[in-house]
Amino acid sequence: NSGIFYSADAIKFSTGGTQRAIIDNNGLSASGHVIQLVEATGNTATSSTSTSYIETVITGAITPLKSDSVILVDVSVPIWPPQNSYMHIQLRSSGGNTNNDIGTWGNNYMNEGYGCFNVWLPYRHTSHSTTSAITYKVFCRKQSGSGSNWYCPNNNTGNSTVSWAIRMTEVLA
Repeated sequence: NSGIFYSADAIKFSTGGTQRAIIDNNGLSASGHVIQLVEATGNTATSSTSTSYIETVITGAITPLKSDSVILVDVSVPIWPPQNSYMHIQLRSSGGNTNNDIGTWGNNYMNEGYGCFNVWLPYRHTSHSTTSAITYKVFCRKQSGSGSNWYCPNNNTGNSTVSWAIRMTEVLA
């Protein structure tokens, strides 16, 4: 049950009775193989005092090549959390797939004074089941009603050319 198997349209590679890779008219297909990478960056900011999730300026889109692939979404953003409150960050998708909570992260706390954290957030979007464009957006909120404004990304965009980045990597499941 192991070896290389040939057919009119494909070459299949198997070990232990399990197909590991295939080469056909679409190219090489193997689990974990990166088939597409899309990045978006910006130099804009969002600020609020909201305790409800609001949409930030951080957004990116990808059109999946395979409906059963996995999309790895990495977000890099400097966060300026509110004073005396936790900051919560959530990734959502729309378009070819709608998911209002692919993942939620919440752990930036600022007790006194002000400061900025540079945050890298990895998300894994499985079961999107589409080859139509998916738009990913970051939503933020603060946890408590007390405290000051929060910024996502921070409020110092005038001194840089990139203040946030989002990378979408499509891999074969």
